[in-house]
Amino acid sequence: MMRIGVLIIVLALTGKCWSQPKLTQLWVSDTILKTPESVVFDGAGKRLLVSCMHNNLTEKKSTGTIASIDLEGKPISMVWSTTLNSPKGMLLVNDFVFVTDINEVVAIDGRNGTILKRVTVDGAVFLNDIAVAEDGMIYVSDTRTGRIYKIEQLKASLYTEGLKNPNGLLCLGKDLYVLANGNLIKYDEKRQATVLATGMEASTDGLIMVNKKDFLVSCWSGVIYYVTAEGKVTQLLDVRNEKINTADIGFDFKKKIVYVPNFYKNTVTAYQLTF
Repeated sequence: MMRIGVLIIVLALTGKCWSQPKLTQLWVSDTILKTPESVVFDGAGKRLLVSCMHNNLTEKKSTGTIASIDLEGKPISMVWSTTLNSPKGMLLVNDFVFVTDINEVVAIDGRNGTILKRVTVDGAVFLNDIAVAEDGMIYVSDTRTGRIYKIEQLKASLYTEGLKNPNGLLCLGKDLYVLANGNLIKYDEKRQATVLATGMEASTDGLIMVNKKDFLVSCWSGVIYYVTAEGKVTQLLDVRNEKINTADIGFDFKKKIVYVPNFYKNTVTAYQLTF
């Protein structure tokens, strides 16, 4: 009996650790966004920036845009930044926005959407996600060539290759985290790879850290997972039957709100993450 009593006390004290993460829908925007691929949360600007591909994956048409919507999904400017081709992953650093665009990384003035610089990545054909390290190094994934590139002082070079469908990127300390074909992989400062989690749906896309140790992973096909630091994978959302995509997600770390671009549905959906 004493052992059972002790176990009950331990479970009560650690109950929070056993709680199941959950996503609860808050709102869905109107169908005002043209093939939204990535969302960035801008707390200072009280807005969301959304890369819009305009149903164009790889052609250089200059029809791609970045839209600005408020934190309730209402439009601020549907053409906040223009003359892009097929903008995908985005990154907000101080007053600058960086976005991948087929074979370029485009630097944009975060105050007004003006394009400042285009950095060509030689050999790239489908640049997708983007991340920045604490030393200022920028990393971009090329899903179709299986490569990760790094950009330093506006010059791109190969970081690693041989991956299958690499997409989502995240820099933490000196480590680079990569989503590739349903796997979460960590590269250390010596570029040694460790597989942290497996078994996710193959179209792994967005990668965010939610509480200084655990991750949310979105899959383009319509699935979102919670992944612990130990590699345990829990499915939180599956909207594949509704044919709703869940592409490159944004996150309000303070309020724990997840912003999900729905690609062909032309919407963004907001979810509350609870534990």
